[in-house]
Amino acid sequence: MKHNHPHNHDDTRNSAGQLVPVRFEFTHPNAQTVCLAGTFNDWHPEAKPMRQDKAGHWMKDTALTPGTFEYCLVVDGHYMADPNATESVPNPFGGRNSILRVAKPAVLS
Repeated sequence: MKHNHPHNHDDTRNSAGQLVPVRFEFTHPNAQTVCLAGTFNDWHPEAKPMRQDKAGHWMKDTALTPGTFEYCLVVDGHYMADPNATESVPNPFGGRNSILRVAKPAVLS
């Protein structure tokens, strides 16, 4: 499955924005592989594999520029919305893409 999303809802990826740490978490005890695919990696799941720690708990720490991104979890090759996401939008394949909003880091004075 390939997603083509030519735009970023809040196109700040091209600015010289500071990277913000982001952690994705997902629990699926029977999954063999879990990856992330989204507008932050041009929908290439192999670019962001998640690691399993215990009892089917999967995690991925990454850093993204501030902005709004669409993404899916890819569980054993099947795309699905992130059940932990608070927002989602329909995708052109009849499913849903999760929404991730990365805020600009606070400026300390």
